[in-house]
Amino acid sequence: MNKTAILHIPESQYSFAYGEHELRIRLRAAKDDLDEVTLIYAVKYDWLTHRKTLTMQKSCSDGLYDYFTAALPVPDSRIGYIFYLTSGEEAYYYSEEGLTVSYDHTRSYYNFFQYPYINAADVHRKVDWCDNAVFYQIFIDRFCRGRAEKDAAYINRAWGELPDAKSFYGGDLRGIIGKLDYLSALGVTGIYLTPVFASPSNHKYDTVDYYRVDEMFGSAADLKELVQAAHERGMKVLLDAVFNHCSMLCAQFQDVLQKGRASRYFDWFIIRGDRADTQKCNYECFAACSYMPKWNTSNGAVQEFLIGVALHWMRECGIDGWRLDVADEVSHDFWRRFRKEVKRQNAQAILIGESWHDAGPWLRGDQFDGIMNYSFTKACIDFFAAKTRDVDSFCGRLNEILMRNTDQVNEMMLNLLDSHDTERFLTLAGGDKRALQCALAVMFFFPGMPCVCYGTEIGMLGEYEPDSRRTMDWEAARRGGELCETVRTLAQLRREKIGGRARLYTQGELLVIERETCTLVVNFTDDVLTYAAPACYHVIGARSYIVIDKEE
Repeated sequence: MNKTAILHIPESQYSFAYGEHELRIRLRAAKDDLDEVTLIYAVKYDWLTHRKTLTMQKSCSDGLYDYFTAALPVPDSRIGYIFYLTSGEEAYYYSEEGLTVSYDHTRSYYNFFQYPYINAADVHRKVDWCDNAVFYQIFIDRFCRGRAEKDAAYINRAWGELPDAKSFYGGDLRGIIGKLDYLSALGVTGIYLTPVFASPSNHKYDTVDYYRVDEMFGSAADLKELVQAAHERGMKVLLDAVFNHCSMLCAQFQDVLQKGRASRYFDWFIIRGDRADTQKCNYECFAACSYMPKWNTSNGAVQEFLIGVALHWMRECGIDGWRLDVADEVSHDFWRRFRKEVKRQNAQAILIGESWHDAGPWLRGDQFDGIMNYSFTKACIDFFAAKTRDVDSFCGRLNEILMRNTDQVNEMMLNLLDSHDTERFLTLAGGDKRALQCALAVMFFFPGMPCVCYGTEIGMLGEYEPDSRRTMDWEAARRGGELCETVRTLAQLRREKIGGRARLYTQGELLVIERETCTLVVNFTDDVLTYAAPACYHVIGARSYIVIDKEE
């Protein structure tokens, strides 16, 4: 037995409450090492008299490890537990004291693992609508211009011309309102908008005034109408919260520039010295962008200001949550306070952090609900576009990503193939639409909420930004095509069929994702392959996928 690979951590992604009356337990072991894992458990005060056993299931594997899981209904949540592991002739108990040949149950209260109590306030609760959500990301300036009579002096590119960093095309909120029926027909149930607030840039990630919708995009009334019209079609709306930094033109930073340390806002920023110097950039900022000074989110007054912004737009427009920009550079203290206030306003509002890495510390139920799942993005790029992974490595990586977090976090992840911040997936795949179709299928079947970046459904191309931020081709959208149909079909499956626990594994060169009512099988080879399951088999063409309905 490979003892060094065995791992369990209480009250982590290896032991967590799924609701107030269910515990989910995981154990990690070396791949193909253990024959069986038995969970021994009881209400911890009844250990000697009411112990139970449960054989854990080997639910998934990655490149190095197997993961065994169990779900325990717990009317009384004060649970103690240990594991009994077997591998060939070897057998060990596993408790807080590690691996032992025997176990003294009469002294168990010293060393069993425990989940001492499920407190209601500590439970990470899923938002009710996430299981069927299909998101669509819109970069507002590039999606659709709806208001013809607005001041167009800022527009410096004709629609369809390739963008540079300073291009403005005129897309606005009324343009989105006019395309809601198109999005509804595509199967979209959630819209994620890049920032809407006053800013000099085309992307609006350098906010000047958080309480004013940018005039390029429209007005607060337009935003309110958009949210209402989306809700009438069963769609949720997320706004982008840029709370790590602001524009140097923001009133608070301008006050600091004028008054130095005498400004009431001096401590709202992180400045080295008595005055902010925009030439020397002696203050913290986003990346190396001196025009985007960083908020001091450890400051209580800054916290109150930014939380006030979030609550204002939730009350004013009824939005359904926030995507949180550069979220992992903002203080944990702020996000904990932010979450409490947002959830107090609307318990069903979702919080999606922008983090490109393993975000476990933010995903314990006290900060974010999920993140933009760029680890999933990279795995799909590696397999379908760059072809640097084989199917076993791809499947293993997807399982590894799932085992990072609790099940409810996985179910609230925003899964994506590309965004305004990346190359377009179809460009990375060399224009191979079959690669994109197979990747879309995996995204829709993978636990979490699929998010289609605007234009993916029509095969939009683009290198790294700003090229990835091209304008939407509405003539191509009108014509539709196979990619549109792929998204539409997968979205319908997502709403009606795809759900419940997921199991990912390979069968030869096939990738299999089993959900409770249907199964996805992907053949990304140049050969025709056969998928064999109990009582059935299916022939799958090269570089394609099939969906098997378990209820038929």
